[in-house]
Amino acid sequence: MRVIIASDFHLKFAENQEDMECRERVVSFLDSLIGKTDLLILNGDIFDLWFVWKNVIIKGYFPILKKLADLRESGCRIVFIAGNHDFWFRDFLTGFLDIEIYRHDFFEEIDGKKVYVSHGDLFTSNDLRYKVFRAIIRNKFIMNVYGILHPDLALGIGKSLSRTSRKQQASSDRLKKKETGLIAFAIRKLDECDIVILGHSHLPKVEILENGIYANAGDWMGNSTYLEMNDGKIKLCEYRKKLKENQR
Repeated sequence: MRVIIASDFHLKFAENQEDMECRERVVSFLDSLIGKTDLLILNGDIFDLWFVWKNVIIKGYFPILKKLADLRESGCRIVFIAGNHDFWFRDFLTGFLDIEIYRHDFFEEIDGKKVYVSHGDLFTSNDLRYKVFRAIIRNKFIMNVYGILHPDLALGIGKSLSRTSRKQQASSDRLKKKETGLIAFAIRKLDECDIVILGHSHLPKVEILENGIYANAGDWMGNSTYLEMNDGKIKLCEYRKKLKENQR
């Protein structure tokens, strides 16, 4: 069974040149999985902001949504775990794309290995301000109020919230402190499973610990990395977009 785990694409609905290049890499990567993947696990922060109104979706995400639909139609099962940027889910991904949504974590036995997957934003060290912010922004009342706003206004506010979320995360003790909390959580969680997969830190890694394996898929703004599982074995991979024939 071939399983692909990716996180932290941070796709934007309003792109600059760098964002566009990132999105093109992601589309190419997803396209490369069609017909070759049994399970794709999207481990949070796929979108820098995600929201669906009653009759409206964000048009800037259409290329990615189309590719996910192609993947699903090819027979690939898709699991999406909420991150700290994409958690306001309604029925679009489940109802139209047949994607499984998990708001906190995903646990399943895969090829004889007990695998736990979570974005990891709750497990960082010394990040109390972000955790308070997280509790407020995920409140159902806040989501309902946001949904009443006109999409153009709501997306403007959402863009600001997205920037605030990134600042709240970065202010605690930077990436290494984040990872310290993630690894500490993984060590505890490995008493119950064989592999713990987290995201959020943007630090790609597969590390063998005393009681199992900790893995992090990294990100796509700086690394373009993902995890691959085959027959219960996990490895870290880097995606390099293939050039078109006329560009070679």
